[in-house]
Amino acid sequence: MGIPAEHYDVVIIGAGNAAFCAALAAQEQGVNILMLECAPKEENGGNSRFTAGAIRFAYDGVEDIRQIATDLTDDEVAITDFGTYTNDQFFDDMFKTTRFRTDPDLCEALVTKSFDTLKWLRDKGIKFQPIYGRQAFKVDGKFKFWGGLTLETWGGGEGLVDKQTEIAQKSGITIKYSARVIGLEYDGHAVTGVRVKSGGEIFTIGAKSVIIASGGFQANTEWRTRYLGAGWEMAKVRGSKYNTGDGIKMALDIGASPFGNWSGCHAVGWDYNAPEFGDLTVGDNFQKHSYPFGIMVNADGKRFVDEGADFRNYTYAKYGRVILEQPDQFAWQIFDQKVTHLLRDEYRIKRVSKVSANTLEELANKLEGVDPAAFLKEIKTYNAAVNTDTPFNPNVKDGRNANNLDIPKSNWANTIDEGPFEAYQITCGVTFTFGGLRINSATGQVFDTDQQPIPGLYAAGELVGGIFFFNYPGGTGLMSGSVFGRQAGTAAGISAAK
Repeated sequence: MGIPAEHYDVVIIGAGNAAFCAALAAQEQGVNILMLECAPKEENGGNSRFTAGAIRFAYDGVEDIRQIATDLTDDEVAITDFGTYTNDQFFDDMFKTTRFRTDPDLCEALVTKSFDTLKWLRDKGIKFQPIYGRQAFKVDGKFKFWGGLTLETWGGGEGLVDKQTEIAQKSGITIKYSARVIGLEYDGHAVTGVRVKSGGEIFTIGAKSVIIASGGFQANTEWRTRYLGAGWEMAKVRGSKYNTGDGIKMALDIGASPFGNWSGCHAVGWDYNAPEFGDLTVGDNFQKHSYPFGIMVNADGKRFVDEGADFRNYTYAKYGRVILEQPDQFAWQIFDQKVTHLLRDEYRIKRVSKVSANTLEELANKLEGVDPAAFLKEIKTYNAAVNTDTPFNPNVKDGRNANNLDIPKSNWANTIDEGPFEAYQITCGVTFTFGGLRINSATGQVFDTDQQPIPGLYAAGELVGGIFFFNYPGGTGLMSGSVFGRQAGTAAGISAAK
């Protein structure tokens, strides 16, 4: 296995964004650190590598943005309306998307520490840039950001993980790949290390503190069906095939407290013919998130959600579940030429389930699995309901609606009547699960079922329960991993240095 010591001050399980934030924070306390990643090096980074790199944080204006995106030019600032995204706005979005279920202490830490955490990452060497391509449309010569999501990491998730790996290795943090942690060493009072399987052998590695940052259980088909419900074995997994809930299980096995929305997850519209697990050569581009500008129909030819209920950032993570509930677990997204120029780059990749047609009648017969007559009837009814008197504006919730329907469309409604038409077949892609472990919101220490802290055990990232319920504001996952990874690393490092 090549591990140069049998004991470390801090052992971190995982090597994604939350794990690296924990490692870099722990190192500030002067301790030696080992990161153990079950994936091989070429598949490192967990779900973080598969993200587009968008990260949600609170800011009061363009000067805050310039503190984080330090390469932003005066010319870019002159043509961009960044607006504000205050703590209160961030809180409102968390309350709205979770139906006020988010744990108040965890939510407060997430929101109030978000800006400072990004400055900390910037100081570590992580670079950020505005998300012009996906979060701002140019209207009247100026970009306007919408939905509270403004910056992304350079190079997306792949760039983030590669840079964090480089920073960690240069600073002396040891990272071992193809090293699966199979259990915690626990003496009935405190966690004292981990058991690791690598190269066909099992090792015990001692540690003063252990931080679990190994993701949720979304890649575990049996757990998905057990906790999310029947039918979830049919979902695709957007990211890493290694996020199977092992870290959660090993903590529960020693009495850790489960917490949060165990029947909930982040799930989106995902290309129907995407592979079972994420493909690093495609990354996040199997997603199909421009649905607010078109309509979605199921096998019965019927619309089944309000595509314009809100900005994409606030609906995409819950609509995957709705798609999975449709007949045969699929839907088609339909667009006409009035909006195809607004489609995100992911619609233009080579590996895409797409059909085109010059007429709606031709399109109806190309939508595999869909009742053609019912589809044409649905389009006719929808077109007749569109409020064409209200101007279309993709940068704001424009109120251009289609009412008097079984399922109205609240914003961005356009008649679908201008060919050629484009349609994209999607299914459900699960990103990460919401249920996990109960932690101290300030230190990341894991609680037991008596809600007492377990000495020596900390957690961060997707496996922290209690933050998200039912839904999710886009870009909050990386922020959560960063905030709670930093806190867990700091606390674990302080404890280990005593």
